[in-house]
Amino acid sequence: MHTMPKCPTCSSEYTYEDGDIYVCPECAYEWPKSASENLDSASSVRDAFGTELKDGDSLTVIKDLKVKGSSLVVKVGTKV
Repeated sequence: MHTMPKCPTCSSEYTYEDGDIYVCPECAYEWPKSASENLDSASSVRDAFGTELKDGDSLTVIKDLKVKGSSLVVKVGTKV
C-alpha cells in the first residue's frame, strides 16, 4: 500500500489523491504529485544574491511585501 505524504502546509496525515494532485482535507491545500517527491530534498532559502539563509541571519527588505491574509504591507528598508 502506498502511503500518502503529509500536507506541506499543516502537516496533516489525512491527505488523499485527486487525479495527479494531492489534497489536504484539513487546510484545503493542493499540490502536484511530482512536488511531493521533492519535499524531502527541498532547496534552501536564498537571498537576492544567492547566499543561503540560515536561522539567526538578519536581512533588509528590498521590495514592499504584502502580508498574506491581511491588509498589512512590509515596507522597503525593514530589517528582519
